[in-house]
Amino acid sequence: MTTQREEFGSRIGFILAAAGSAVGIGNLVGFPVNAAKNGGGAFLLIYAIFVFTVCLPVMMAELAAGRKSNKNPLGAYQYFAPNQKLWSIGGWLSLITPFMIAVFYAVITLWVLGYLVAIISGDLNLVANPDYFGKFINSSKVFLYLAIITGIVWYILQSGIKEGIEKGAKFMMPTLFIMLVALVAFVLTQDNAAAGLHFYLVPDASKITPAVVNGALGQAFFSLSLGMGIMITYGSYMSRHNSIPGSAKMIAICDTGVAFTAGLMILPAIFSFNPDINPEELSSSSVSLIFTFLPKIFLALESSIGYIGASFIAASFFLLVLFAALTSLVSIIEVPVSGVMDQLGKTRKQALTIIGGGMILLSVFCALSFGLVSFFTEFAIYGGGIKSFFDLIIDVFYETILPLNGFLICMLVSYRWKRSEMHKELEKGDDNFHGSFTERYVDFSLSTFIPVILFLIFLNTVALKFFSFDVIAELF
Repeated sequence: MTTQREEFGSRIGFILAAAGSAVGIGNLVGFPVNAAKNGGGAFLLIYAIFVFTVCLPVMMAELAAGRKSNKNPLGAYQYFAPNQKLWSIGGWLSLITPFMIAVFYAVITLWVLGYLVAIISGDLNLVANPDYFGKFINSSKVFLYLAIITGIVWYILQSGIKEGIEKGAKFMMPTLFIMLVALVAFVLTQDNAAAGLHFYLVPDASKITPAVVNGALGQAFFSLSLGMGIMITYGSYMSRHNSIPGSAKMIAICDTGVAFTAGLMILPAIFSFNPDINPEELSSSSVSLIFTFLPKIFLALESSIGYIGASFIAASFFLLVLFAALTSLVSIIEVPVSGVMDQLGKTRKQALTIIGGGMILLSVFCALSFGLVSFFTEFAIYGGGIKSFFDLIIDVFYETILPLNGFLICMLVSYRWKRSEMHKELEKGDDNFHGSFTERYVDFSLSTFIPVILFLIFLNTVALKFFSFDVIAELF
C-alpha cells in the first residue's frame, strides 16, 4: 500500500522553500567577495547571464524530473531508467552528495550560532580578536551548538512539508530579506561606503579571464542548489497546478537578488572600515571572512554608535546568516530523508533518525578536524598538501561532484526520459510554455552545450583540486 506523497500547500510556500535552499552563506558573503575580486560589475553581469542561460534550464529539468516521477533523486533515476544499474549511479550520487554536504554545513552553521550567542552575551570585543576563531572551533562548546542546530533542524523536518519546511521558510525567508535590506540601509550611511559601492558596481573588464568566467559559472550553479538533488526532491512535492518555468524563474531571481543585495552590504562595510583596503587581499573563503574579518568591522562601529549599537548590528548580521544557513541545511537534509522514506519505506521520524544519526557522527568528525584529533586533522594527502576530514568532504562533495550531478541529470532528461516528454511536464500549470522561446531554448541547451560545460567544469575541478593542474589556465 502506498501513501499519498506530501505536497507544498501553496506556490509561494514552494518558492520560498526552494529559494531558502539556494540562499546560503555563499550568497551572503562568498558572492560579494568573488565579485569584488573579479571585476565587480562585470562579474555580476557574467553571473546573471549564467544563472538564466545555464542554471535555469537545469533547474527546470530537476523540478520536472521530480514532479513527474513523484520520487526522491534515486527513485527518479530508477523511474526513468528501470533496471538500469548504470543510471542508478546518478541517483545514488544525488542522495549521498547532499548528505555529505549537510555534514560540513552543519559545522559551519554551529559556528554562526556560537558567534551569535557570544555577541548577544556582550563579547563582541572577544569575537573580534583574530585568535578567537581558532580557540572557539577547538572548544567543547561546538558540540553543544551542534546539538542545538540538530534540534532545530529535527523539529522543522519532522513536522513535514507543509507544517515544517514550508512554514519555516515562510517565516525565515521574509525575515532574512527584511534584515538584509535594513543592514544595507545602515551600512550605506557609513563614511566611505561609496568607495565600496563604486568598486562593487563599476565593471573592470580587465579582470575578466577564462578562470573568472569559470568561477562565475561555478558560483551560479552551486548557489542555486543544483546537482544536490534538492530541486528533484522539492519537485516531487510540487503541485501539478503550479508552473515549473515560472517558479524556477522566481527562485533564480530571489537567489540572484539576495546575492546582489548582500554585496551592497559587505563591500561598503569593508571599505568603511578600511578605505585603503585592496580587495585582492581579501580571503576567497566565505568562512574566513565571516569569522575573522567582519567582527572587526562591527567592533569598529563602536566609535560612532557605541558598543551596544555595534553589538546589535553584529548580532543582526549573524542572525541573518544563521537563518540563511538553516534554510539551506533543512533543504539539504530533506533529500536523503526523502530517499530513506521512499526506498526503505520508513516513516519520516524513522528516516530522520537514520540520516540524523549518521550526519551527527560525521559532523563530530569534522568538528575534530581542526587540531583536536590529529587523525581527522591530517586525514588525507592530495593536491600537494595535507587535508583534514573537513577539507576532504568539501573538496569531493561540494567542489567536485555537483557539476557531475548536473551533467547526469541533463543526460537523463534529454536522452533517457526524452525532451518531448519533459516538455509535456513543463507545460502542466503553464499554458504559455508550449511553443515559447523558453521551450525552444531549454530543448536545445540541455541536449547540447550545457552538459558539455558542466562536464568540463567537473574534469577541471578534479585536475585542480587533486592534482594541482588548472586545465582552463593551461588552455588559455
